[in-house]
Amino acid sequence: MASKLLRAVILGPPGSGKGTVCQRIAQSFGLQHLSSGHFLRENIKANTEVGDMAKQYIEKGLLVPDHVITRLMMSELENRRGQHWLLDGFPRTLVQAEALDRICELDLVITLNIPFETLKDRLSRRWIHPPSGRVYNLDFNPPHVHGIDDITGEPLVQQEDDKPEAVAARLRQYKDVAKPVIELYKSRGVLHQFSGTETNKIWPYVYTLFSNKITPIQSKEAY
Repeated sequence: MASKLLRAVILGPPGSGKGTVCQRIAQSFGLQHLSSGHFLRENIKANTEVGDMAKQYIEKGLLVPDHVITRLMMSELENRRGQHWLLDGFPRTLVQAEALDRICELDLVITLNIPFETLKDRLSRRWIHPPSGRVYNLDFNPPHVHGIDDITGEPLVQQEDDKPEAVAARLRQYKDVAKPVIELYKSRGVLHQFSGTETNKIWPYVYTLFSNKITPIQSKEAY
């Protein structure tokens, strides 16, 4: 097994199950799960300079621009130089990927390829708790009480862009932006693609891939 620190990235469209796969990887291999969405929420809540910058775009329904999200993530990664980590939600664009290149070399990039109809169904059944970012799916991860967050008891909402009429546009946008990032990592020989409609069927293959790079601390049968 390699003794060097593992640097990994997960890519996938909205509704692809990235969050679930990240959680399993983190628990099975002891990696830090670094979610750009989580860090954005933390910084907005704390009213940091970068959080205030990001908030201006989010409130207008716009994507946070490259220079803002890159500044945020570079700072977070600087604080985790001595840790194994898995990046989720970054890099989304070629500009972000090039910024990441300047501070580290990636060992693994995995991308989840899920059929459009499956993504559409998952997103239309997805409800979130905005303050924490917790995501529920009415089919396979429902809240204990319909419409209520399990932890806080606060109401859940369905995002406007998770509604069926907005999903197709979101997925097209993801595909257009992600394609050059995927091609970049493919050309470097670090990209691994996993296709399917069920996370539980994809997971054993993801587990095996990571097992070849880092010693597991939990068996794949735990899920």
